[in-house]
Amino acid sequence: MTTDIKLPFDKEYIASFSKDMGEPAWLAELRVQALESAETLPMPRPDKTKITNWNLTQINKHIVSSEDFTNVNDLPDEVKALIDLEKNKTLYIQRNNRPTFLAVSNELKEKGVVFTDIFTAAREYSDLLQKYFMKDAVKADEHRLTALHAALLNGGVFLYVPKNVELEEPIQAIFLHDDKEANLFNHVLVVAEDNSSVVYVENYVSTVEPENAVFNIVTEVVANANAKVQYGAVDNLAKGITTYVNRRGIANRDAKIEWALGFMNDGNTISENTTNLIGDGSFGDTKSVVVGRGEQKQNFTTKVVHFGKNSEGYILKHGVMKDSASSIFNGIGKIEHGAAKSNAEQESRVLMLSEKARGDANPILLIDEDDVTAGHAASVGRVDPLQLYYLMSRGIPKQEAERLVIHGFLAPVVEQLPIEGVKKQLVEIIERKVK
Repeated sequence: MTTDIKLPFDKEYIASFSKDMGEPAWLAELRVQALESAETLPMPRPDKTKITNWNLTQINKHIVSSEDFTNVNDLPDEVKALIDLEKNKTLYIQRNNRPTFLAVSNELKEKGVVFTDIFTAAREYSDLLQKYFMKDAVKADEHRLTALHAALLNGGVFLYVPKNVELEEPIQAIFLHDDKEANLFNHVLVVAEDNSSVVYVENYVSTVEPENAVFNIVTEVVANANAKVQYGAVDNLAKGITTYVNRRGIANRDAKIEWALGFMNDGNTISENTTNLIGDGSFGDTKSVVVGRGEQKQNFTTKVVHFGKNSEGYILKHGVMKDSASSIFNGIGKIEHGAAKSNAEQESRVLMLSEKARGDANPILLIDEDDVTAGHAASVGRVDPLQLYYLMSRGIPKQEAERLVIHGFLAPVVEQLPIEGVKKQLVEIIERKVK
């Protein structure tokens, strides 16, 4: 049984928008087909979180007009604090739905690396984009939200690293939200070919608070044989934004995908993060940190699926809840039949700072193979009084002692972010949210 919905735009609008953006026929066709299927596909059903009253489908505006930034001096202070072009010479900034600033180092250009906005990629690298876009990692017909994402795609980036290219310089993307009427259907596609390596870091930053905005974010990471992708992200979206974010990776033979994710949103959020360990010897590691406050509701599902032999998958999630915030942490380690000698490990911990705060950690192991190792740990509780007593006995006031305990609790994830400016931003956000 499906529920009828009134979609925000019709196929004539979608076809016209695609034509205006100069998109190839395959993408225009994908958009229209996805819009049609969205009418009958069901909504996702995150475990233990009721989303029937959340606005994830109705938007009034698909595109808002934004001016370009001509140089870094024009950027808001919140964005300037995140970047260091002396150390990170490759940077993309998107303002609402508009690509507005792009700097790519000469070194990357000479090595054949492609880093550009998703619309330019569709026009100039059509065949390459089509090979990976919503093919294996995330598919348009999975449910209503993935279909609407494909149909209403209005922002994002494409990063392609050729075979045997190892990049030491981090690549950074910043998605700035500074228009209350802006809704975002953002797609990030990262492809690392055989024997390549890359560090990619993104920031979602709100400087305004809308009344009822929708953000539908999809990431696809493909790490081919012996490739390594480090993916860092800090989501800092305002109250009034309902967010669906789906970050998914495919690791082929001996490939590695490492996620370091900071969820600092103030609105209701659904997050799906899945790493499919397809190849033998593949490796996946997901570290997530969450801070919830106010009355927001959040659901985080982190999943590592082992298909290849000798594959390794790790999940580490730490969350802090305050006020009346509630969060569900679902951790799933799945070892498929045939994935012999694989290892699936996970740990989820939730710290609650107030009586009304709620946290739920659900570790799940699904094992269909005998010759494997697997384990899980989970805890939900309040600040340890013994830790507070130890700190206070050395002259530290109670409020400062709590702050130190919280930062220490979240540090295992925070320290994994590869860009110092972004790491500093995450620490400052945590400080502000738990203060």
